[in-house]
Amino acid sequence: MIPSLKVETKEKKVKRFYLNRRQKTLFTIVIATVILLSVVIGGTLLDQERIATNLTERNLAPSLEHLFGTDWLGRDMFTRTMMGLSLSMGVGLIGAIGSTSIALILGMAAATMGKMADRLITWLIDLFLSVPHLVTLILIAFTLGGGFKGIVIGLMLTHWPTLARVIRAEVMQIRSAEYVQISQQMGKSRWWIAFHHIFPHMIPQLLIGFMLMFPHVIIHEAAVTFLGLGLSPHEPAIGIILSESMKYLSSGMWWLAFFPGLCLLIIVRTFETIGENLRVLIDPIKANEK
Repeated sequence: MIPSLKVETKEKKVKRFYLNRRQKTLFTIVIATVILLSVVIGGTLLDQERIATNLTERNLAPSLEHLFGTDWLGRDMFTRTMMGLSLSMGVGLIGAIGSTSIALILGMAAATMGKMADRLITWLIDLFLSVPHLVTLILIAFTLGGGFKGIVIGLMLTHWPTLARVIRAEVMQIRSAEYVQISQQMGKSRWWIAFHHIFPHMIPQLLIGFMLMFPHVIIHEAAVTFLGLGLSPHEPAIGIILSESMKYLSSGMWWLAFFPGLCLLIIVRTFETIGENLRVLIDPIKANEK
């Protein structure tokens, strides 16, 4: 009796460990989400007057009054950074949603519309993957004249291939399932099977793919804006802030680039953390790994 009690106690400890692992995962997701929402809400609620020109307070180092210092026009860099992050996240949200939608449509079409469609879409995926995202994004943004429209369309058209390949593989695996074969034998159409059987299984993959795509979209938007092909110069975008700060780094105004760049990296890492933890939470095998 005593050994069996010991075994039961160990099993309870293991179950308690697994429960704690999932709780930690949920806690990490909640904290990361709160940070992102705080940045978005803070960027919209901050006083616009703090980014107005004030030459009496220009070139001030970081202090309690100006956490990130001020720039050459006396604008508060903390306010500009928060507004820039909020703007970049908004642009990234639109781009990531559009790119995820393209990946879903092409991925499902490749696996359900026959061999010819599969070959064509697979060739298109390989074509886009053969060129770095940033190069294709720059070409598309330049062709469309830059600005908000150019950068958003460019982001939509350049970040879908990897997710589309994953969705195609998942759809082909689900398509061979027994219940799908039964539906086909009962005369159900491809679209009915795709909507009722395949799409519900794609939701976790879409959610994780979207969250992992988001940070890449934000980084690439900032990079293209930094090069002058993205958002307009009057917008408080992170890429514009970093581009303008390059002129003043040699003067010792390090805070103009340090804090915006650091905040951008934190935001990107936060999105990646949410995506990675969502993948662990959704996958029952990984969720129970030690």
